[in-house]
Amino acid sequence: MSKMTDRKTEGHYTPPTSDTIQTKPFPIRGERENFVNKPHVIAMVGLPARGKTYISKKLCRYLNWIGINTKVFNLGEYRRHATTAYKCHDFFRPDNIKAMAIRTQCAVDALNDVCQWLESGDGEVAVFDATNSTTERRQMIHDIVVEKMGFKLFFVKVSSPDYANMNKEEVLEDFMLRIEHYQEKYEALDESKEPNLSFMKIYNTGEKVLVYKHEGHIQSRIVYYLMNIHIVPRTIYLTRHGESMMNLEGRIGGDPDLSDRGRQYVKALAEYIDEQDIQNLRVWTSWLKRTIQTAADVNAPQERWKALNEIDAGICEEMTYEEISSKYPTDFAARDQNKFSYRYPRGESYEDLVARLEPVIMELERQGNVLVVTHQAVLRCLLAYFLDKNSDELPYLQVPLHTILKLTPVAYGCKVERIRLPIDAVDTHRPKPKVEANSYEIVKTNDNSVD
Repeated sequence: MSKMTDRKTEGHYTPPTSDTIQTKPFPIRGERENFVNKPHVIAMVGLPARGKTYISKKLCRYLNWIGINTKVFNLGEYRRHATTAYKCHDFFRPDNIKAMAIRTQCAVDALNDVCQWLESGDGEVAVFDATNSTTERRQMIHDIVVEKMGFKLFFVKVSSPDYANMNKEEVLEDFMLRIEHYQEKYEALDESKEPNLSFMKIYNTGEKVLVYKHEGHIQSRIVYYLMNIHIVPRTIYLTRHGESMMNLEGRIGGDPDLSDRGRQYVKALAEYIDEQDIQNLRVWTSWLKRTIQTAADVNAPQERWKALNEIDAGICEEMTYEEISSKYPTDFAARDQNKFSYRYPRGESYEDLVARLEPVIMELERQGNVLVVTHQAVLRCLLAYFLDKNSDELPYLQVPLHTILKLTPVAYGCKVERIRLPIDAVDTHRPKPKVEANSYEIVKTNDNSVD
């Protein structure tokens, strides 16, 4: 960090050189397994409309992205399948004995599905998205998950006034009555009353966090992640560097300068960002020249992230795909058969890249408006996180040159808008090869495709 800080003089950064930057990747690479020695159940706690489903889905997306097979089990969906009666707030009255029996049975059914999924070996972490608002209900979950199944259990209590944004009066009135019914029986998580439980409490979506008796690596990762998220409206802009000289030659990696058209993109990008009048914008680039040059004219504070450097192609750096196919045919074939996990000799895989980018994701979750100028493989990994893409889709996401990807977080996901600036560039997308039976066919393209 000190080296990067030293580069900054009066708001200007000098590009790193071969003397100041390592050309090889981080020494510890991430295998896509996180040593989940025991299945985990993450049980949400909180009144309706406090952001439980938002956090459940977001946590599930993060854990899947880092390679932990995770699934959300939403109790509301079980109730909807069981009966239509709950559409009225009367269904949630604590003195409605018949409704209470249905709700309890739905919770048991959901927990049984959670346990079956985890016991089958298909899953590693299940998120149980429900109010779980009484000591009795939480004890039932503990009895089933911990005592009966031997799994680990972690409660996440969410406190957030999200319901205040509702605007349909008749829906709001009924919904507020529903919340009142829950409040009549609501019992807050309390370490003095429930000392055998592990939990964290999140107040106002991250303003304050309390953690009690969390256990092990996975729960630590969850705590760290949930401490970093917020719901403040913001926009994330992603773009590749401008077209480079190596893009023109169809070569991968390296640290080339921009082409003439790439330099045109520098001006066009700066003009676009200036027109948007983005408040408190920060700009992040990699340590490679082509991203630093691309962001040079953007009028905003800039930071250099080594973690945003392009995937390291090892012995294949600065080669064309034709050269790789000719010189290393076995490697070329292996990468096409499993592009996500394939690691370039002395280089990296997409799997390694995801592990390298986790600190970037954590910091992105903490930030307001950000423009990230980086590379194709890196942007594929970032997009896969925000758009919930799996490891098969990730290495083939289309991220064209001279295009801005505008990401806007919405209720349970992220909206993406692609803004193509009017400057030509080579097409660097190489589509997924067709695999037939025991052989595979490489789909040729007319352009010089580079990763």
